[in-house]
Amino acid sequence: MRFSSSFRTAMASPFTVHRLHMRGRSPVVKCLNSIETILRRSVGTEPVVAHTEGAQGDDSGEKDGPRSLSELMADRQEQAEKSVLISCPIRTSETKFLKFLSKHGNINKHFFYESYGVYAVVEFARRESVVSLLESAAIPSVNHECIVPFKSRLLSLSNQSLAASPAQQPGLPCQPQTTVSINELIQRLSTEDSVDDQIGALTEAYQLTEENSRLRFLVCSLLKDVAAAYFPECTIRPFGSSVNGFGKLGCDLDMFLDLDSISGWNFKPPKSGLSLEYQMKRTNSERHVTQSILSVIGECVDHFGPGCVGVQKILNARCPLVRFAHQPSGFQCDLTANNRVAMKSTELLYLYGELDPRVRSLVFTVRCWARAHGVTSSIPGAWITNFSLTVMVLFFLQKRSPPIIPTLDRLRDLAGPADESVIEGNDCTFTTDFSKIQLQSNTDTLEQLLGDFFEFYATFPFSRMSINIRKGREQNKPEVAPLHIQNPFETSLNVSKNVNTSQLDRFVALCQESAWLLQQGETRTQRGSSRNRTATPWGLATLLLPSKVAGIKGRKKHKKEGASQRIKSLLESLKNKNEEPKSEDA
Repeated sequence: MRFSSSFRTAMASPFTVHRLHMRGRSPVVKCLNSIETILRRSVGTEPVVAHTEGAQGDDSGEKDGPRSLSELMADRQEQAEKSVLISCPIRTSETKFLKFLSKHGNINKHFFYESYGVYAVVEFARRESVVSLLESAAIPSVNHECIVPFKSRLLSLSNQSLAASPAQQPGLPCQPQTTVSINELIQRLSTEDSVDDQIGALTEAYQLTEENSRLRFLVCSLLKDVAAAYFPECTIRPFGSSVNGFGKLGCDLDMFLDLDSISGWNFKPPKSGLSLEYQMKRTNSERHVTQSILSVIGECVDHFGPGCVGVQKILNARCPLVRFAHQPSGFQCDLTANNRVAMKSTELLYLYGELDPRVRSLVFTVRCWARAHGVTSSIPGAWITNFSLTVMVLFFLQKRSPPIIPTLDRLRDLAGPADESVIEGNDCTFTTDFSKIQLQSNTDTLEQLLGDFFEFYATFPFSRMSINIRKGREQNKPEVAPLHIQNPFETSLNVSKNVNTSQLDRFVALCQESAWLLQQGETRTQRGSSRNRTATPWGLATLLLPSKVAGIKGRKKHKKEGASQRIKSLLESLKNKNEEPKSEDA
């Protein structure tokens, strides 16, 4: 798997910058090197030396640091426009398949995956190759009355001459599109040598792969082809976890119908002479326009979109959306429009993740821990959401001494005129120029950060204080709610308003338990011997095992129940399970 040199620079630069700033601080350097190795394995990049602060005066003309999210998304969208999605028979010969497609032009990249069958994503070097390929495709030879003749870049391969011979490999090399099970993950982590290595291995197992990211942008591009029947210049972009760097394999695909890219919005008519303007429908509110557009697009997706099933139009929600499943990719999709604040939130999280590799690793670890214990859920309810957890991690990192990441207000102070953004009266301004952001030298390892995260929130005054990453400090609660986390941009909103008291109490109890576990010497020394196929869970792996606080209902009751006794019982049961196969071997 190979990237362009510019993308390799974007992925490698942050790690190199932190190595240069922290030379001589061996624990942190080892931690960052480990993370760099993991990310390089997952995306196939090679390290590229970044400019140091002292080299900013270089006249080379090259931009320091990682690229902005908008630049990376533009590259992904360009790749998607040159790509097709093809359903393949299981015994397809990869060699014959590529030779067949190459008749239409050079292929930049291809990969296979499984979702209701085997599919191939194929990116051509030129868009003209896609046009040539589509011109050679036929409408299925069935009764025309049962076919909706909507042509798209979702195709099926049916020529039997491309089948592999029995002597050839029977299966195509399919890329994984979902995460490993929690039990398999625990076993993997149990074989690592340090908690930092465990966190790195978890991040590698959970983060989106290069192929999965390409597939997400391709699905957006295919959906844009449907919407373009009404809005030829529109764009559909992914946002949220799919692009902010914190998404895990299998996460939903959130999409944004962008009509601001249509030409003519900012046209300034001449002061004198003739000019033309479009005649267009007018309504009494922007919300009604959004609902009308999504209603029509939802109908088109439902009736004409190949592979789109279970379409729901949820138009009366605070943010109207169309929800459906895209079977060829396996993604659960949400399409919104006029959701520009969410795009700014995506860009902010991406920026924080790029500033220091420990940010993403800690977020992945805390999210995995939360899901393992039912703190978060894919079902709407009173649970803490992944976004709320991410903001809590960011706030914790802002509170370190020295801070690992800056506050949102600091990023706003660094913004230039091009960064200014006010959306529906909300100040969404912050710098996107990484070279302007000077980080302080913090040498904390991931193991230290994880343990301190649990201790921080095990004692946080949730009853009185609110979490605010704009200021980077606690503030008095503006409303009565068990958990109050201020929306970074829509500051009057509480992003955790759904969380009830029992769920918050359970989160605090789990933080107390996990902090205790990480402090115990036993969790660092429990290792399986080389003779055992299954290593004893230790360190981070222990934190993912079933908890003894599942039934806790209140903080007062929790205080009466000794945490140490619960954990000792858990560790004792683990010892007993591990000793059973030893006695059999004996």
